[in-house]
Amino acid sequence: MSRLGLRTRVTAAFALGAALLAAAMAFFSYDLTRRSLLEERERTAVRAAFFDAAVVRSGLETDAPDIATVLGSLDTGSARRPLLERDGRWYARSAEIGGSAIPAELRRMVASGAPGTQRASADGQPVLLVGVPLSPTVSYYEITSLREVEQTFELVALTLTTVAIMVAGSGAAFGWYVTRHSLRPLTAVADAAERIAAGDLKTRLDTRTDPDLTRFSTSFNHMVEQLARHLERDRRFAADVSHELRSPLQTLAAAASVLERRREHYDERTAMAAGLVTEEISRFQRLVDDLITLAQAEQPARREPVDVSDLARDVCRSLGLPENLVRTSPSAGTIWRVDRRRMTQILHNLTENAVRYGGGPVAIRLSCGDDGTGLVEVDDKGPGVPAPDREAIFDRFVRGRAAHARAGTDGTGLGLALVAGHAAAHGGEAAVTDHPGGGARFRVQLPGCAQ
Repeated sequence: MSRLGLRTRVTAAFALGAALLAAAMAFFSYDLTRRSLLEERERTAVRAAFFDAAVVRSGLETDAPDIATVLGSLDTGSARRPLLERDGRWYARSAEIGGSAIPAELRRMVASGAPGTQRASADGQPVLLVGVPLSPTVSYYEITSLREVEQTFELVALTLTTVAIMVAGSGAAFGWYVTRHSLRPLTAVADAAERIAAGDLKTRLDTRTDPDLTRFSTSFNHMVEQLARHLERDRRFAADVSHELRSPLQTLAAAASVLERRREHYDERTAMAAGLVTEEISRFQRLVDDLITLAQAEQPARREPVDVSDLARDVCRSLGLPENLVRTSPSAGTIWRVDRRRMTQILHNLTENAVRYGGGPVAIRLSCGDDGTGLVEVDDKGPGVPAPDREAIFDRFVRGRAAHARAGTDGTGLGLALVAGHAAAHGGEAAVTDHPGGGARFRVQLPGCAQ
């Protein structure tokens, strides 16, 4: 399972922290509110019960008291219900009743002469029981309903839960906002790194964006400057060395051509040595030319409208191949905005690579996608390129296994590196896959084709 991103983890941490804090505050607030309301309701009920008990005591001091009338005279409202126990018999507002909902424990306490309270349940509803002793044989009780208090508790719990959820959501939103702004400098660094990797070595970070990141931005810019300086130095070194080698090579080539023309006058060993010298000088010249081209590959592409099908046919003629190898999509145009020199070398190197190492090209396909991306595909009938070599084969001075198997060839190991460099200069890429019919398929994608 993939690991969650930094922004997701920080947002989740903010949300969890806010949820825990809100839950703790809600729990303590609910507990404090519940205890406060219950204590206040109990104090009120006890005061009212003692007051009513005093009224009942006064009513019972007459010669022939009517207990139902005395209880009916009490102003208890709908929330309180009075009960009286006298000589083991129970009385309510209307008349004598046969039983009582008063728990035995509370009855024993009141019978002993001590007032008491107890919370219980009557008819499925929470109530508060208050008992007041009036005499050794008379006890007064009031049953106070706590339904309204319980409804208040439910409303408080619902409100606190809603607030906790909102606080958790706010924490998540705050975490997302904070990470978005905190990670913005990293996003800028990632974008800059991508542009640098694409070859734009002029990319720099703005050191004025955040005072806390000034040192980081300065160090990053200094690193890019050093990298650009080293790359430019290496490019100039390769170009200078190649140019310096051209003059002595031309002299050697001229001398070798003289030796080659007089080859029939030499004995067999001398003629063979002269031929080897001529071949190696020719190969050395191609290597120097490729190095100079490679040094120039870092420069931007000079785009212009080019008929790539004509270029492909010219390449086929120069290599002695039939022009019908070039195949274009009927619905795609062949006029692309590319660098003519680079495009010619891409087609030439891929086709020549197929000739030397792939048993000859099968087809050269040119197509243009709906997104404006041109595609060059060169199929051959060779052994193909093994999967482990498909990336390294485009590096400099790397020759695939098929090339090593043909040690007699005079390749320099720079042909495919030049293809990749020219593709990158256009903002495209080069790759190699398997040809469905066997062999290798070299693909170059170049943005900028015109329909």
